[in-house]
Amino acid sequence: MNHLFSLCQRLTQASLTLGALLATTAALAVNSLPGGPAVNQLDLHPPVTRIAAEQQWLHYYLMVICSVIFVAVFGVMFYSIFKHRKSKGAKAANFHESVGVEIAWTVVPFLIVIGMALPATKVVVAMKDTTNADLTIKATGYQWKWGYDYMKGEGEGIGFLSTLDATHRQMSDSGKPAATDDYLLKVDNPLVVPVDKKIRIITTANDVIHAWMVPAFGVKQDAIPGFVRDTWFRAEKVGDYYGQCAELCGKEHAYMPIHVKVLSQTDYAAWVDGKKKVMAALADDPMKEWKLEEMIARGEKVYNTNCAACHKADGTGAGPIKPLAASPIVLDADMGKQIATVLNGAAGGAMPAWKQLSDTELAAVITYTKNSWTNKTGQLVQPKEIVAARK
Repeated sequence: MNHLFSLCQRLTQASLTLGALLATTAALAVNSLPGGPAVNQLDLHPPVTRIAAEQQWLHYYLMVICSVIFVAVFGVMFYSIFKHRKSKGAKAANFHESVGVEIAWTVVPFLIVIGMALPATKVVVAMKDTTNADLTIKATGYQWKWGYDYMKGEGEGIGFLSTLDATHRQMSDSGKPAATDDYLLKVDNPLVVPVDKKIRIITTANDVIHAWMVPAFGVKQDAIPGFVRDTWFRAEKVGDYYGQCAELCGKEHAYMPIHVKVLSQTDYAAWVDGKKKVMAALADDPMKEWKLEEMIARGEKVYNTNCAACHKADGTGAGPIKPLAASPIVLDADMGKQIATVLNGAAGGAMPAWKQLSDTELAAVITYTKNSWTNKTGQLVQPKEIVAARK
């Protein structure tokens, strides 16, 4: 009896330990992300636009047709093989043509194709209709971030870069990221739009081909350098929706997420007002003369946001990315060389152009690199020098 009681105790302890482990595992498990990917997802994303809903319906419709064809064709084939097998003494029929068969296998596939093409064409045509938009936003793909410029409608004049949140990059670099629902989908500046408004997205790119994709909207549009493409969506529900660049655009392709925040009209108007006030506060006079210490402090923020992902926080670079610490072009007394590199890019696009940054931001980040780590040049780049270089 004592042995039996001891065994029961050990089994109870083991079951409690296993339960605790399972509870811990469950607590650390990643949950489905509303507006983004779901755990063990098999279906398309829950649609929040009319186009996405029609795409989902079309998906089911075509799947049913294809499944019926599959079952019918293979059913007839396997039935014929079984029913007319040689072991049962079946003999092949001997005939040369059949008008009925010829008509059947011409007309039936034609009707099937028409039945599939008509609803598909309706959806595709609706996807391409970008007219009468309430808001027009240009989405520019960069290696590896998105630039958004509000070109028409409420919010016109607003512009900003949207980059992967630094904490998520650090989690990825650690090799042991924490269980996070929005892992590699969190950005510093999400795209903000109003609900129930037609939003036209104009896509282009600064370097290589990217693609702007948000599955919940039913939107995927390539962003091609030198070309302008467009798409649209009308979100019917407020919330946060996520996507990613859908073209393999280089080694940082996985770090180029898209986050769209859909707000009510009242909240959107408040966001526009606040954003414009922030932009006005940050607007710099390019003719202002800065002190070295001020420019270095400003440049550190610009560097950490835009440059540290490739060149590292300590300026040592990684792999093909050249280090900025002790870099000849950074140490060169001719500051115009580094200005030209930052403005226009280099190495066939491996170093992207940064013309989208303001004159003050460019002057600040160049000054920062010239006076950080082992680079103690004492050189100061003023915004007016960037203005001159742009001409």
